[in-house]
Amino acid sequence: MSELPPTVATATKPAPATTDSNAAILARLNAADRAIRECLDTIETSEPNSPAKATSQLELTVVMPCLNEADTLAVCIEKAQRAMREHDIDGEVVIADNGSTDGSLEIAEQLGARVVHIAEKGYGNALRGGISSALGKYVIMGDADDSYDFLEIPKFVDKLREGHDLVQGCRLPTGGGTVLPGAMPVTHRWIGNPMFSRLVRRMFKAPIHDVYCGLRGFTKEHYDRLDLRASGMEFATEMIIKSSLFKTDIAEVPTTLHPDGRKAHAPHLRTVRDGWRTLRFFLMYSPRWLFLTPGLGLVLLGFLGYSLAIPGVEVFGATLDAHTLLVSSLFVLTGFQLVQFAAFAKTFAVSEGLVPFDRRLERICEVLSLERCLVAGSIAAITGIGLIAAATSSWQAAGFGALDYASTMRWVIPGVTLAALGFQTIFASFFISILRMARRN
Repeated sequence: MSELPPTVATATKPAPATTDSNAAILARLNAADRAIRECLDTIETSEPNSPAKATSQLELTVVMPCLNEADTLAVCIEKAQRAMREHDIDGEVVIADNGSTDGSLEIAEQLGARVVHIAEKGYGNALRGGISSALGKYVIMGDADDSYDFLEIPKFVDKLREGHDLVQGCRLPTGGGTVLPGAMPVTHRWIGNPMFSRLVRRMFKAPIHDVYCGLRGFTKEHYDRLDLRASGMEFATEMIIKSSLFKTDIAEVPTTLHPDGRKAHAPHLRTVRDGWRTLRFFLMYSPRWLFLTPGLGLVLLGFLGYSLAIPGVEVFGATLDAHTLLVSSLFVLTGFQLVQFAAFAKTFAVSEGLVPFDRRLERICEVLSLERCLVAGSIAAITGIGLIAAATSSWQAAGFGALDYASTMRWVIPGVTLAALGFQTIFASFFISILRMARRN
């Protein structure tokens, strides 16, 4: 191989000085890049309207759902702002607008409130949207109809600062509240509200006396844990129920209800419709009262009928026979189905996080495992089929002619009932196991 020309050889030799210079330049570029990034981060976090900064600074967000509330919106916003200003509460007012067309938005913006537009109609949807956008550590919600006095905000904030997760207002005298003349319909004050408040205490152990009071405060952290789903007026009720089920630290403060200040339109509340929706929601969140209690009652009533009809006992001059057995079977089958529905509903609710984990349910599922229920259901089904087969055999012996139905039905009715209970148990056990798979994962 011939030697390279001197110029080429020189060019291919390493140049230490040049390499050192390039490394130094690269180091300086990296240092400059880090400095620029740090500067940008500093500018971003110090931005006045930065969500991170606002979140760390604000203590309270007052959320008001709004649908054409021009009559009263201004006074509600001004009271909330005054209460925060006079008591050194660092906060904001958020108007959760649900499609207002009467100038409510302009009023809110002129007074410095932040407007959040909620496309989905409904009281619950409006509040969910407003609360989700809240920048405060605490949230106080209240209607924008001037029936609640937002000057009472400090009472709620004081309770929240003490560590309570939910602070519920109470307008009724039973909880120390006050209802001014003309502020609440007579049927609401003396029938509907007290009845539903007693129900929520009885069914869900909620330590409150006014389930419908819309003026309440809570921590944003607690609200996020609840995962509320109601879109309508049930939103406020769902908050109370789930907070009670999850053993939340709930406090109650007395408040005053003033007459509705709106003149352009009537209140959004509808007595019969919203009363039914509340009762429906109570039952949906309580499988024990909706399914289990009536189901067990029907099963016991059916067993009582069997115990009297099988031996043909005479009660008040009437002999209980096959017809009593048939009706008793109806009670047993219906009651057993209701008990199964209670198990389905409870398992689903736990799996979906609608209610907290229930150790009692877990113990029951361990005792009544899929395999044990399959065995029990198979035994019941086989026994029932055996009784039906025995009756069929008697019919065959009679040449498939006329039978003594009073005697034969004593075999057929229990057989059909046992077979139905057995098959229900088998398939219900599989269904519950499927429902439980989501929670296990």
